[in-house]
Amino acid sequence: MVPNLITALTGPINELEQRMLDAMPAIERWFRLEWMEHTPPLYSSVDIRNAGFKLAPVDTNLFPGGWNNLTPEMVPLAVQSAMAAIEKICPEARNLLIIPENQTRNPQYLANLVQLQHIFSMAGLNVRIGSIDPEVKETIKLKVGNKELVIEPALRHGRRVGLKYFDPCTILLNNDLSTGAPGILEEVYEQFVLPPLHAGWSVRRKSRHFQSYEEVAKRFGKLMGIDPWLINPMFSSRKGVDFTDGSEHALDELREDVDVMLTKVRRKYKEYGIKETPFVVVKADNGTYGMGVMSVHDAKELRQLSVKTKNQMSLVKDGQQVHDMIIQEGVQTVERMDKEAAEPVVYMIDRYVVGGYYRAHSDKGAEDNLNVPGAHFIPLAFEHGISPGDSVGASAPNRFYMYGVVARLAMLAASYELEATDPDAEIYD
Repeated sequence: MVPNLITALTGPINELEQRMLDAMPAIERWFRLEWMEHTPPLYSSVDIRNAGFKLAPVDTNLFPGGWNNLTPEMVPLAVQSAMAAIEKICPEARNLLIIPENQTRNPQYLANLVQLQHIFSMAGLNVRIGSIDPEVKETIKLKVGNKELVIEPALRHGRRVGLKYFDPCTILLNNDLSTGAPGILEEVYEQFVLPPLHAGWSVRRKSRHFQSYEEVAKRFGKLMGIDPWLINPMFSSRKGVDFTDGSEHALDELREDVDVMLTKVRRKYKEYGIKETPFVVVKADNGTYGMGVMSVHDAKELRQLSVKTKNQMSLVKDGQQVHDMIIQEGVQTVERMDKEAAEPVVYMIDRYVVGGYYRAHSDKGAEDNLNVPGAHFIPLAFEHGISPGDSVGASAPNRFYMYGVVARLAMLAASYELEATDPDAEIYD
């Protein structure tokens, strides 16, 4: 199920939301049957955009940071979910090793590690943090708020990875492997490495994820009797894009893709009587941190890109060159926090929603990418229960429920995606 959290929406419940609330028993049964057939990622977070007429995921992170943005009230949910996940994976587990991002001196990221360590420690595990950064050759002790964070160099012992005098059953990656899986993590068959190495951005592609999500959305749409488009951003992909090529025809194919997608979106807007101006989002097919992303309202805009924009579009995290792009239907956000454009980010462990927060930005609008420098995070609070004297049914409906449904659909799509891209999966004729 989904925790009852306060959202930024205070207006009347729209038709899509009401349908989800009315169909809650059928939806929960559908998810339960899906999880009998598919394994959810150990943890994930999903960025969601609510346009009022449409509600859709725009990004799914399988190595989520930002756990420090969850409120203390959410931690017990996370702990309970972590206990359930670990019990399935390794019932006798005692030791867990967290592998962080390299060069982890960002205060917010360090706070995220402290929270992750706390959650899995409360789940009954001995949790330590081991860095695979070649620069980390000895133990580092850092002050994070009123806590001390200890980061040790990870070591390879035969076919196992651990620390000096610490042999974990499970290795939890909080490193998205943008530059590829390092040798220390390859061919580790005696321990559970989660998420698996092929979930890293050196292998994973957003287009593959949204292909899986499209399949999930169609099946869920059939269950609900709705047009899957209401929960699914249309997309296409293009390989071999070179933003650094200054020739006149360098981006012709990308412009054509953008034009085709805008035509599809306009057709849907006309079908539903939507008056807003359609746009698409062009972004790197791999990578995170909101890098390599731009909004486009007209394909002609791609002829007028500045050198700065082209350079920004050609690189993602760790200076990795980008040549594969996804062209995704733009979904605006109608949500505001203190008059700032905002979008909900939903966090999950195993198959359970454990909380979330709003990402907000004072300098960005309803159509902009909010995952850029200057964004800040507003934790979601729990709804208050029924007060003494309230009549039965007086409690407000769980407005957060629809976000949890869409986030779990994205998580289910990630499980489809990882199954389809597993290099060790058995292939049957």
